[in-house]
Amino acid sequence: MGSVPIRIWAMDPDLISTVMREMGRKGGKKGGKKGAKARMETLTPERRTQIAQKAAKARWAKAKKKRKRSGNT
Repeated sequence: MGSVPIRIWAMDPDLISTVMREMGRKGGKKGGKKGAKARMETLTPERRTQIAQKAAKARWAKAKKKRKRSGNT
């Protein structure tokens, strides 16, 4: 059985947009779930530690900046 080509140019642009948006949403959810796990499996423990430390520094810097703006030191 062969696939039937879809004539996109004959379809309503709003329908195309809706369909494409939904396809992207579903694909993104699947890829995101797989991607994070695959990435963590390939990283060394040292590299994961580096990433975690960088994230912690960024959170603390953000908290400090927020305290300075509010006047609480």
